[in-house]
Amino acid sequence: MTEDLTKVDFFRDSRLTEDPYTFYAALRDKCPVSREEHYGVTMVTGWQEAVDVYNDPDTFSSCISVTGPFPGFPVPLEGDDVTQTIIEHRDEIPFSDQLPTLDPPTHTNHRALLMRLITPKRLKENEDAMWTLADDVLDDYLASDSGEFIEGFAAPFTLRVIADLLGVPEQDRAELIERLARGTHGSGLGNADKAMNMTPLEYLYEVFATYVEDRRAEPRDDVLTGLANATFPDGTVPDVGDVVRVATNVFSAGQETTVRLLSTALKVLGEQPDVQAKVRADRSLLPNFVEECLRIESPVKGDFRLSRVPTTIGDQSVGAGTTVMVVNGAANRDPRRFENPDSFDAERRNARQHLAFGRGIHSCPGAPLARAETRVGLERLLDRTTDIRISESKHGPAGNRHYKYIPTYILRGLTELYLEFDLA
Repeated sequence: MTEDLTKVDFFRDSRLTEDPYTFYAALRDKCPVSREEHYGVTMVTGWQEAVDVYNDPDTFSSCISVTGPFPGFPVPLEGDDVTQTIIEHRDEIPFSDQLPTLDPPTHTNHRALLMRLITPKRLKENEDAMWTLADDVLDDYLASDSGEFIEGFAAPFTLRVIADLLGVPEQDRAELIERLARGTHGSGLGNADKAMNMTPLEYLYEVFATYVEDRRAEPRDDVLTGLANATFPDGTVPDVGDVVRVATNVFSAGQETTVRLLSTALKVLGEQPDVQAKVRADRSLLPNFVEECLRIESPVKGDFRLSRVPTTIGDQSVGAGTTVMVVNGAANRDPRRFENPDSFDAERRNARQHLAFGRGIHSCPGAPLARAETRVGLERLLDRTTDIRISESKHGPAGNRHYKYIPTYILRGLTELYLEFDLA
Protein backbone atom coordinates (compact mmCIF):
# COMPACT_ATOMS: atom_id res chain seq x y z
CA MET A 1 0.00 0.00 0.00
CA THR A 2 1.40 3.41 -0.98
CA GLU A 3 -1.58 5.57 -0.04
CA ASP A 4 -2.26 7.08 3.36
CA LEU A 5 -3.04 3.94 5.35
CA THR A 6 -5.20 5.83 7.82
CA LYS A 7 -7.71 6.43 5.02
CA VAL A 8 -8.12 2.73 4.14
CA ASP A 9 -11.60 1.28 4.75
CA PHE A 10 -10.85 -1.08 7.63
CA PHE A 11 -14.25 -2.72 7.45
CA ARG A 12 -14.30 -3.58 3.75
CA ASP A 13 -10.78 -3.45 2.27
CA SER A 14 -9.73 -7.08 1.70
CA ARG A 15 -6.05 -6.12 1.78
CA LEU A 16 -6.29 -5.79 5.54
CA THR A 17 -7.41 -9.40 5.96
CA GLU A 18 -3.88 -10.75 5.58
CA ASP A 19 -2.09 -7.98 7.46
CA PRO A 20 -4.07 -5.45 9.51
CA TYR A 21 -1.06 -4.51 11.61
CA THR A 22 0.47 -1.93 9.28
CA PHE A 23 -2.91 -0.19 9.27
CA TYR A 24 -3.11 -0.37 13.07
CA ALA A 25 0.35 1.14 13.43
CA ALA A 26 -0.40 3.97 11.00
CA LEU A 27 -3.65 4.78 12.77
CA ARG A 28 -2.06 4.65 16.22
CA ASP A 29 0.90 6.78 15.10
CA LYS A 30 -1.55 9.38 13.83
CA CYS A 31 -3.51 9.28 17.08
CA PRO A 32 -4.41 6.36 19.40
CA VAL A 33 -8.02 7.60 19.30
CA SER A 34 -9.14 8.66 15.83
CA ARG A 35 -12.34 8.79 13.82
CA GLU A 36 -12.21 6.81 10.57
CA GLU A 37 -13.83 8.58 7.65
CA HIS A 38 -15.92 5.82 6.06
CA TYR A 39 -18.52 5.05 8.77
CA GLY A 40 -17.66 7.56 11.48
CA VAL A 41 -16.32 4.91 13.88
CA THR A 42 -13.91 6.15 16.54
CA MET A 43 -11.01 3.66 16.47
CA VAL A 44 -9.18 3.12 19.75
CA THR A 45 -5.75 1.65 18.98
CA GLY A 46 -3.82 2.60 22.14
CA TRP A 47 -3.52 0.19 25.06
CA GLN A 48 -4.32 2.60 27.90
CA GLU A 49 -7.14 4.22 25.97
CA ALA A 50 -8.64 0.78 25.27
CA VAL A 51 -8.48 -0.16 28.95
CA ASP A 52 -10.19 3.10 29.87
CA VAL A 53 -13.12 2.34 27.55
CA TYR A 54 -13.47 -1.26 28.70
CA ASN A 55 -13.51 -0.17 32.34
CA ASP A 56 -16.26 2.43 31.89
CA PRO A 57 -19.59 0.66 31.25
CA ASP A 58 -21.48 3.64 32.69
CA THR A 59 -20.38 5.80 29.76
CA PHE A 60 -20.12 3.14 27.05
CA SER A 61 -22.97 0.74 26.27
CA SER A 62 -22.15 -2.71 24.88
CA CYS A 63 -25.40 -2.96 22.89
CA ILE A 64 -23.52 -2.90 19.54
CA SER A 65 -20.61 -4.99 20.80
CA VAL A 66 -20.71 -7.55 17.98
CA THR A 67 -22.32 -5.50 15.20
CA GLY A 68 -20.64 -2.11 15.25
CA PRO A 69 -21.58 0.11 12.30
CA PHE A 70 -23.48 -2.64 10.47
CA PRO A 71 -26.41 -2.16 10.57
CA GLY A 72 -25.78 0.51 13.20
CA PHE A 73 -28.33 1.71 15.73
CA PRO A 74 -31.94 1.32 14.52
CA VAL A 75 -32.99 4.94 15.20
CA PRO A 76 -31.20 8.31 15.20
CA LEU A 77 -29.23 9.03 18.38
CA GLU A 78 -29.88 12.64 19.28
CA GLY A 79 -29.08 14.82 22.28
CA ASP A 80 -26.40 14.77 24.95
CA ASP A 81 -27.66 11.64 26.68
CA VAL A 82 -28.91 8.73 24.57
CA THR A 83 -29.25 6.27 27.46
CA GLN A 84 -33.04 6.11 27.29
CA THR A 85 -33.01 5.70 23.50
CA ILE A 86 -30.65 2.74 23.89
CA ILE A 87 -32.94 1.15 26.47
CA GLU A 88 -36.02 1.57 24.28
CA HIS A 89 -34.51 0.25 21.04
CA ARG A 90 -31.69 -2.12 21.97
CA ASP A 91 -33.85 -5.20 21.32
CA GLU A 92 -34.00 -4.21 17.63
CA ILE A 93 -30.24 -4.71 17.24
CA PRO A 94 -29.04 -8.12 15.96
CA PHE A 95 -27.70 -10.45 18.68
CA SER A 96 -29.14 -8.19 21.38
CA ASP A 97 -29.87 -11.22 23.57
CA GLN A 98 -26.24 -12.36 23.67
CA LEU A 99 -24.13 -11.86 26.79
CA PRO A 100 -21.46 -9.62 25.15
CA THR A 101 -24.14 -7.08 24.14
CA LEU A 102 -25.88 -6.79 27.51
CA ASP A 103 -25.49 -3.86 29.89
CA PRO A 104 -25.98 -3.86 33.67
CA PRO A 105 -28.11 -4.83 35.47
CA THR A 106 -29.16 -7.50 32.93
CA HIS A 107 -25.55 -8.32 32.16
CA THR A 108 -24.75 -8.63 35.86
CA ASN A 109 -27.48 -11.24 36.33
CA HIS A 110 -26.64 -13.24 33.22
CA ARG A 111 -22.90 -13.26 33.87
CA ALA A 112 -23.54 -14.45 37.41
CA LEU A 113 -25.56 -17.30 35.93
CA LEU A 114 -22.65 -18.18 33.65
CA MET A 115 -20.18 -18.18 36.53
CA ARG A 116 -22.36 -20.76 38.26
CA LEU A 117 -21.42 -22.99 35.36
CA ILE A 118 -17.74 -22.13 34.97
CA THR A 119 -16.70 -22.75 38.58
CA PRO A 120 -13.10 -23.55 39.60
CA LYS A 121 -14.23 -27.05 40.58
CA ARG A 122 -15.91 -27.67 37.24
CA LEU A 123 -12.95 -26.26 35.32
CA LYS A 124 -10.60 -28.57 37.23
CA GLU A 125 -12.76 -31.58 36.42
CA ASN A 126 -12.95 -30.44 32.81
CA GLU A 127 -9.17 -30.04 32.58
CA ASP A 128 -8.64 -33.55 33.94
CA ALA A 129 -10.80 -34.86 31.07
CA MET A 130 -8.96 -32.73 28.48
CA TRP A 131 -5.89 -34.94 28.49
CA THR A 132 -7.91 -37.96 27.38
CA LEU A 133 -9.90 -35.90 24.88
CA ALA A 134 -6.68 -34.49 23.38
CA ASP A 135 -5.19 -37.94 22.93
CA ASP A 136 -8.37 -39.29 21.38
CA VAL A 137 -8.28 -36.59 18.69
CA LEU A 138 -4.51 -36.85 18.24
CA ASP A 139 -4.77 -40.60 17.60
CA ASP A 140 -6.49 -39.76 14.32
CA TYR A 141 -4.62 -36.55 13.52
CA LEU A 142 -1.16 -38.06 14.01
CA ALA A 143 -1.97 -41.21 12.05
CA SER A 144 0.15 -39.86 9.18
CA ASP A 145 3.17 -37.55 9.11
CA SER A 146 1.23 -34.44 8.05
CA GLY A 147 -2.23 -32.90 8.16
CA GLU A 148 -4.41 -29.80 8.28
CA PHE A 149 -4.39 -28.72 11.91
CA ILE A 150 -7.61 -26.72 12.35
CA GLU A 151 -10.07 -29.33 11.07
CA GLY A 152 -7.82 -32.22 12.07
CA PHE A 153 -7.26 -31.29 15.70
CA ALA A 154 -8.18 -27.78 16.94
CA ALA A 155 -11.87 -27.76 15.99
CA PRO A 156 -12.82 -31.31 17.10
CA PHE A 157 -10.77 -31.03 20.30
CA THR A 158 -12.34 -27.75 21.42
CA LEU A 159 -15.84 -28.93 20.54
CA ARG A 160 -15.38 -32.04 22.68
CA VAL A 161 -13.98 -30.02 25.58
CA ILE A 162 -16.94 -27.62 25.64
CA ALA A 163 -19.42 -30.48 25.30
CA ASP A 164 -17.78 -32.02 28.36
CA LEU A 165 -17.85 -28.72 30.29
CA LEU A 166 -21.56 -28.23 29.61
CA GLY A 167 -22.33 -31.81 30.49
CA VAL A 168 -23.79 -32.80 27.12
CA PRO A 169 -24.88 -36.43 27.57
CA GLU A 170 -22.39 -38.93 26.20
CA GLN A 171 -24.96 -40.48 23.87
CA ASP A 172 -25.59 -37.09 22.23
CA ARG A 173 -22.04 -35.80 21.86
CA ALA A 174 -21.00 -37.52 18.66
CA GLU A 175 -24.04 -36.31 16.71
CA LEU A 176 -23.93 -32.78 18.13
CA ILE A 177 -20.21 -32.37 17.41
CA GLU A 178 -20.50 -33.87 13.94
CA ARG A 179 -23.36 -31.55 12.96
CA LEU A 180 -21.65 -28.45 14.28
CA ALA A 181 -18.37 -29.40 12.62
CA ARG A 182 -19.90 -29.82 9.17
CA GLY A 183 -22.13 -26.74 9.48
CA THR A 184 -25.44 -28.47 8.72
CA HIS A 185 -27.75 -28.60 11.66
CA GLY A 186 -30.89 -30.52 12.39
CA SER A 187 -33.76 -29.58 14.65
CA GLY A 188 -32.86 -31.65 17.65
CA LEU A 189 -30.73 -34.68 18.33
CA GLY A 190 -32.13 -37.88 16.96
CA ASN A 191 -34.92 -36.12 15.05
CA ALA A 192 -34.05 -36.52 11.36
CA ASP A 193 -37.57 -35.72 10.17
CA LYS A 194 -37.35 -32.00 10.90
CA ALA A 195 -35.92 -29.47 8.45
CA MET A 196 -32.14 -29.29 8.15
CA ASN A 197 -31.93 -25.55 7.64
CA MET A 198 -31.27 -24.16 11.11
CA THR A 199 -28.29 -21.97 11.85
CA PRO A 200 -25.73 -23.33 14.35
CA LEU A 201 -27.00 -20.93 17.02
CA GLU A 202 -30.65 -21.90 16.46
CA TYR A 203 -29.66 -25.53 16.59
CA LEU A 204 -27.84 -25.08 19.89
CA TYR A 205 -30.77 -23.10 21.32
CA GLU A 206 -33.15 -25.96 20.61
CA VAL A 207 -30.82 -28.66 21.90
CA PHE A 208 -30.07 -26.89 25.18
CA ALA A 209 -33.68 -25.81 25.70
CA THR A 210 -34.59 -29.49 25.63
CA TYR A 211 -31.85 -30.29 28.13
CA VAL A 212 -32.82 -27.50 30.55
CA GLU A 213 -36.54 -28.30 30.46
CA ASP A 214 -35.80 -32.00 30.98
CA ARG A 215 -33.50 -31.36 33.97
CA ARG A 216 -35.99 -28.99 35.60
CA ALA A 217 -38.67 -31.66 35.32
CA GLU A 218 -36.41 -34.55 36.35
CA PRO A 219 -33.24 -33.38 38.15
CA ARG A 220 -30.16 -35.61 37.94
CA ASP A 221 -26.68 -35.57 39.39
CA ASP A 222 -25.04 -33.84 36.43
CA VAL A 223 -23.78 -30.49 35.15
CA LEU A 224 -26.92 -29.75 33.14
CA THR A 225 -29.09 -30.05 36.25
CA GLY A 226 -26.86 -27.55 38.02
CA LEU A 227 -27.20 -25.19 35.08
CA ALA A 228 -30.97 -25.67 34.81
CA ASN A 229 -31.49 -24.93 38.49
CA ALA A 230 -29.07 -22.02 38.83
CA THR A 231 -30.66 -18.77 40.00
CA PHE A 232 -29.92 -15.10 39.52
CA PRO A 233 -28.12 -13.33 42.41
CA ASP A 234 -31.44 -12.20 43.89
CA GLY A 235 -32.69 -15.81 44.02
CA THR A 236 -35.14 -15.58 41.13
CA VAL A 237 -35.32 -18.42 38.62
CA PRO A 238 -34.25 -17.47 35.07
CA ASP A 239 -36.43 -18.23 32.10
CA VAL A 240 -35.36 -21.28 30.13
CA GLY A 241 -34.32 -18.94 27.33
CA ASP A 242 -31.93 -17.07 29.61
CA VAL A 243 -30.21 -20.29 30.66
CA VAL A 244 -30.05 -21.51 27.07
CA ARG A 245 -28.45 -18.29 25.84
CA VAL A 246 -25.74 -18.55 28.49
CA ALA A 247 -24.97 -22.17 27.59
CA THR A 248 -24.89 -21.59 23.85
CA ASN A 249 -22.74 -18.49 24.24
CA VAL A 250 -20.13 -20.59 26.03
CA PHE A 251 -20.37 -23.30 23.39
CA SER A 252 -20.13 -21.13 20.29
CA ALA A 253 -17.96 -18.18 21.32
CA GLY A 254 -15.56 -20.20 23.44
CA GLN A 255 -14.92 -22.77 20.76
CA GLU A 256 -14.24 -20.30 17.97
CA THR A 257 -11.68 -18.18 19.78
CA THR A 258 -9.79 -21.18 21.19
CA VAL A 259 -9.45 -22.70 17.72
CA ARG A 260 -7.83 -19.47 16.52
CA LEU A 261 -5.52 -19.39 19.55
CA LEU A 262 -4.40 -22.98 19.00
CA SER A 263 -3.71 -22.35 15.33
CA THR A 264 -1.64 -19.25 16.15
CA ALA A 265 0.37 -21.27 18.66
CA LEU A 266 1.14 -24.00 16.12
CA LYS A 267 1.99 -21.46 13.44
CA VAL A 268 4.53 -19.89 15.80
CA LEU A 269 6.02 -23.27 16.70
CA GLY A 270 6.25 -24.25 13.03
CA GLU A 271 7.67 -20.90 11.90
CA GLN A 272 10.18 -20.46 14.71
CA PRO A 273 12.20 -23.63 15.42
CA ASP A 274 14.17 -21.84 18.14
CA VAL A 275 10.96 -21.07 20.04
CA GLN A 276 9.75 -24.64 19.57
CA ALA A 277 13.04 -26.01 20.90
CA LYS A 278 12.86 -23.70 23.89
CA VAL A 279 9.34 -24.72 24.97
CA ARG A 280 10.09 -28.38 24.31
CA ALA A 281 13.06 -28.14 26.65
CA ASP A 282 11.22 -26.13 29.32
CA ARG A 283 7.48 -26.76 29.51
CA SER A 284 7.16 -24.20 32.31
CA LEU A 285 7.36 -21.60 29.52
CA LEU A 286 4.09 -22.79 28.00
CA PRO A 287 1.70 -20.59 30.04
CA ASN A 288 3.59 -17.41 29.08
CA PHE A 289 3.99 -18.71 25.52
CA VAL A 290 0.18 -18.93 25.31
CA GLU A 291 -0.18 -15.35 26.61
CA GLU A 292 2.27 -14.10 24.00
CA CYS A 293 0.29 -15.92 21.29
CA LEU A 294 -2.82 -14.07 22.50
CA ARG A 295 -0.95 -10.77 22.44
CA ILE A 296 0.65 -11.15 19.01
CA GLU A 297 -2.56 -12.40 17.33
CA SER A 298 -5.69 -11.56 19.30
CA PRO A 299 -8.46 -13.96 18.12
CA VAL A 300 -10.91 -11.03 18.32
CA LYS A 301 -9.78 -7.98 16.38
CA GLY A 302 -11.94 -5.62 18.37
CA ASP A 303 -15.07 -4.88 20.31
CA PHE A 304 -17.64 -2.09 19.82
CA ARG A 305 -19.16 0.33 22.27
CA LEU A 306 -21.74 3.13 21.98
CA SER A 307 -21.16 6.31 23.99
CA ARG A 308 -24.20 7.32 26.03
CA VAL A 309 -23.00 10.87 26.81
CA PRO A 310 -20.26 13.22 25.65
CA THR A 311 -16.90 12.10 27.03
CA THR A 312 -13.19 11.93 26.29
CA ILE A 313 -10.99 8.97 25.41
CA GLY A 314 -7.37 9.87 25.96
CA ASP A 315 -7.30 13.51 24.95
CA GLN A 316 -9.97 13.16 22.25
CA SER A 317 -13.55 14.36 22.65
CA VAL A 318 -16.30 11.88 21.78
CA GLY A 319 -19.94 12.88 21.37
CA ALA A 320 -23.00 11.03 22.64
CA GLY A 321 -24.14 8.27 20.27
CA THR A 322 -20.64 7.66 18.86
CA THR A 323 -19.74 4.15 17.70
CA VAL A 324 -16.39 3.24 19.25
CA MET A 325 -14.24 0.29 18.23
CA VAL A 326 -11.69 -0.89 20.78
CA VAL A 327 -9.12 -2.56 18.54
CA ASN A 328 -7.60 -5.31 20.67
CA GLY A 329 -5.13 -6.34 17.98
CA ALA A 330 -3.77 -2.79 17.82
CA ALA A 331 -3.68 -2.18 21.57
CA ASN A 332 -1.77 -5.44 22.03
CA ARG A 333 1.03 -4.03 19.86
CA ASP A 334 1.15 -0.57 21.38
CA PRO A 335 4.88 0.24 21.80
CA ARG A 336 4.01 2.42 24.79
CA ARG A 337 3.07 -0.77 26.63
CA PHE A 338 5.01 -3.58 24.90
CA GLU A 339 8.67 -3.39 23.93
CA ASN A 340 9.37 -4.49 20.33
CA PRO A 341 5.64 -5.20 19.97
CA ASP A 342 5.79 -6.86 16.54
CA SER A 343 8.28 -9.49 17.71
CA PHE A 344 7.24 -12.74 19.37
CA ASP A 345 8.90 -13.24 22.75
CA ALA A 346 7.91 -16.41 24.60
CA GLU A 347 9.43 -14.97 27.77
CA ARG A 348 7.92 -11.48 27.54
CA ARG A 349 7.43 -10.33 31.12
CA ASN A 350 4.21 -8.41 30.59
CA ALA A 351 2.63 -10.63 27.93
CA ARG A 352 -0.40 -11.22 30.14
CA GLN A 353 -1.28 -7.53 29.98
CA HIS A 354 -2.74 -8.14 26.53
CA LEU A 355 -6.39 -7.31 25.87
CA ALA A 356 -7.26 -10.40 23.84
CA PHE A 357 -9.88 -11.33 26.43
CA GLY A 358 -11.01 -7.74 26.96
CA ARG A 359 -11.16 -6.02 30.35
CA GLY A 360 -13.76 -4.91 32.85
CA ILE A 361 -17.21 -6.39 33.28
CA HIS A 362 -17.16 -7.96 29.81
CA SER A 363 -13.78 -9.66 30.13
CA CYS A 364 -14.10 -13.13 28.67
CA PRO A 365 -15.48 -15.47 31.36
CA GLY A 366 -14.17 -18.45 29.40
CA ALA A 367 -10.56 -17.23 29.44
CA PRO A 368 -9.40 -19.83 32.02
CA LEU A 369 -10.97 -22.56 29.88
CA ALA A 370 -9.28 -21.32 26.69
CA ARG A 371 -5.91 -21.15 28.42
CA ALA A 372 -6.28 -24.65 29.83
CA GLU A 373 -7.42 -26.14 26.50
CA THR A 374 -4.50 -24.58 24.66
CA ARG A 375 -1.91 -25.64 27.22
CA VAL A 376 -3.18 -29.24 27.33
CA GLY A 377 -3.36 -29.45 23.53
CA LEU A 378 0.19 -28.12 23.21
CA GLU A 379 1.54 -30.41 25.92
CA ARG A 380 0.19 -33.51 24.21
CA LEU A 381 1.32 -32.41 20.74
CA LEU A 382 4.82 -31.80 22.06
CA ASP A 383 4.78 -35.10 23.96
CA ARG A 384 3.80 -37.08 20.89
CA THR A 385 6.09 -35.41 18.35
CA THR A 386 9.78 -34.56 18.14
CA ASP A 387 9.42 -31.83 15.52
CA ILE A 388 6.58 -29.77 14.02
CA ARG A 389 7.01 -27.88 10.74
CA ILE A 390 4.94 -25.71 8.41
CA SER A 391 4.12 -27.58 5.19
CA GLU A 392 6.09 -25.91 2.40
CA SER A 393 4.01 -27.64 -0.27
CA LYS A 394 0.89 -25.92 1.12
CA HIS A 395 2.18 -22.61 2.49
CA GLY A 396 5.42 -22.00 0.62
CA PRO A 397 9.03 -21.90 1.86
CA ALA A 398 10.27 -20.03 4.92
CA GLY A 399 10.43 -16.33 4.17
CA ASN A 400 7.71 -16.57 1.53
CA ARG A 401 4.76 -18.16 3.30
CA HIS A 402 1.16 -17.84 2.17
CA TYR A 403 -1.67 -18.07 4.69
CA LYS A 404 -5.40 -17.43 4.50
CA TYR A 405 -7.21 -15.56 7.26
CA ILE A 406 -10.86 -15.20 8.23
CA PRO A 407 -12.21 -12.32 6.08
CA THR A 408 -14.07 -10.40 8.80
CA TYR A 409 -13.49 -7.22 10.77
CA ILE A 410 -14.30 -9.03 14.04
CA LEU A 411 -12.22 -12.22 14.11
CA ARG A 412 -8.54 -12.75 13.41
CA GLY A 413 -7.23 -16.21 12.65
CA LEU A 414 -6.12 -18.72 10.08
CA THR A 415 -8.67 -20.64 8.04
CA GLU A 416 -6.25 -23.53 7.51
CA LEU A 417 -2.82 -24.57 8.73
CA TYR A 418 -0.97 -27.50 7.19
CA LEU A 419 1.71 -29.07 9.33
CA GLU A 420 4.29 -31.82 9.02
CA PHE A 421 5.64 -33.63 12.03
CA ASP A 422 7.99 -36.34 13.25
CA LEU A 423 6.38 -38.66 15.77
CA ALA A 424 7.95 -39.41 19.13
